[in-house]
Amino acid sequence: MEQWRTVDEGWGRRAADFATLMEPAAVREYLHVHRLLGIGPGSAVLDMACGSGLAMELARLQGAEVSGVDASARLAAVAALRNPDSRVVVGDMAEPHFAAASFDAVTSFRGIWATTPGAIAQARRVLRPGGRVAVTFWGEMAASEGGPLFAPFRLATPPQVDRQSDMVALKRPGVAAEFLAAAGLEPGELFDVPFVLEFADAEHYARGLASTGPGFEAVAAAGEEAFHDACLRAAAPFVRTGLPIRATLQLRGIIGTAPA
Repeated sequence: MEQWRTVDEGWGRRAADFATLMEPAAVREYLHVHRLLGIGPGSAVLDMACGSGLAMELARLQGAEVSGVDASARLAAVAALRNPDSRVVVGDMAEPHFAAASFDAVTSFRGIWATTPGAIAQARRVLRPGGRVAVTFWGEMAASEGGPLFAPFRLATPPQVDRQSDMVALKRPGVAAEFLAAAGLEPGELFDVPFVLEFADAEHYARGLASTGPGFEAVAAAGEEAFHDACLRAAAPFVRTGLPIRATLQLRGIIGTAPA
């Protein structure tokens, strides 16, 4: 698919902002999934949709040998900066960039979606027998304390908002298991993943949100000023004197195992 070539336009234009303002919120998610996979010294790990490479760095700190692939050249440049001795590929994660049966574990943190069956097929291909892939995806935002903090994304065009909904279809009952099984993986049970959004103040939150792909779509549709104003309104209920903006979000995960 050629669509991956446009990812850098939305996700890469503010790569440094994303890497330093948004990605640190995922540390709890990364560590939780790495623990479930048993990642440690000697593990060969591939992170698909690796973004700015913080998950790769944390896996390396646990002794793993880590590679990554991402569609955004500018985010991949940050990943390479953080992981100078690792292989970071810029390209479509549905394409064969790595040798078959070469990894013990594959991770994708909100990067493989229901709309990317080719990517999970590649994850299956590169796994060694008995290897495991872990995929995380958003749950119900309406049931999340921090759901309102994503409200500015709805300033995007209706087709873009609908596409975002299609991407998170893995949260629906049975969909994630079927998605993994179709790729030849033995699916496990869905599990909850800890995730907390945390910002110093409303301005940092607005700047961080604008650095994401959905933020780019919302800004393109409504304009910088309207998006910024929407962010300030969304953040207002979470502002407390002397404390950071902080809210939990529902995040789910599933692990699939390659046949032994």
